[in-house]
Amino acid sequence: MANPGARETQSRRPANEKENAMGLRLKFNLVLVAVFAIGIAAAGLVSYRLLQENAREEVHRDAGLIMESALSVRKYTVDQVRPELIKVVDEVFLPQTVPAYAATEIFNELRKKYADYSYKEATLNPTNPRNRATDWETDIVNRFRQGGDVQEIVAERDSPTGRQLFIARPIRITNPACLQCHTSAEASPPSMIKVYGPANGFGWKLNEVVGAQVVTVPMDVPRRNAERAFAAFMSSLAVVFLVVFLVLNLMLSLLIVRPIRRLSEAADRISTGDFSEPEFPEKGRDEVAVLASSFNRMRRSLEKAMQMIEG
Repeated sequence: MANPGARETQSRRPANEKENAMGLRLKFNLVLVAVFAIGIAAAGLVSYRLLQENAREEVHRDAGLIMESALSVRKYTVDQVRPELIKVVDEVFLPQTVPAYAATEIFNELRKKYADYSYKEATLNPTNPRNRATDWETDIVNRFRQGGDVQEIVAERDSPTGRQLFIARPIRITNPACLQCHTSAEASPPSMIKVYGPANGFGWKLNEVVGAQVVTVPMDVPRRNAERAFAAFMSSLAVVFLVVFLVLNLMLSLLIVRPIRRLSEAADRISTGDFSEPEFPEKGRDEVAVLASSFNRMRRSLEKAMQMIEG
């Protein structure tokens, strides 16, 4: 007569083995999700910082290009425009002969298309009122005046239109010819006094920092581009993770979980004396194949032992 306990054990074990198989898959998936989560978090942090740094570098390059363009305009005005028109200054003052005026006018034209970009020769005591430094520009000029070795300031600031990066360089009187128009109203060309008046732009001294060239460039557009690139990168990474997750689960099921479950079910039947189960197929040279080979040897040995006992 069959042993009721054996039948109960036989009926219970397949369910237990299935639970164990699901447990193996669950553990594998938990580890896999944890590893990918850590990897995605690390990749996201590094990529976000790199993209933001690249965005800032892009803005910095744009600001530097504008600054160098302004310097080129100033040099062109000094070298080619001013010598041709300086003779008529005593009779008619031409602002176009002033390097600061020429550079500012050119970039005012640029601002008609790119309103958030600006160039200004911010001066504490300017001849032209439009060059008067604002409060934050005055702070920059004073930093140059107090720190003689500081040749450039690069920083960010908030503005009504958004976050901006600015580059500032000192305006230092190094050419004595500049003092002809800025020492005093009496020594300046009457034509200039007629245009700007005798109240401002005088008292400058040689080697004195009187202002700062300030270029401001918006940061919002490059940062938004960086954020879009970051979102696209993270979305792609998530899709790759999902594909890898599904492929690994499929491989786990086909190569590990299913063979182990079949071995477990066969072992359960053999443990109750049922040797009608055919031998497990031995395919390949991996660990599952080695386990199948060992299981088959154990089965044959157990079957012979049972035959010897019954005989």
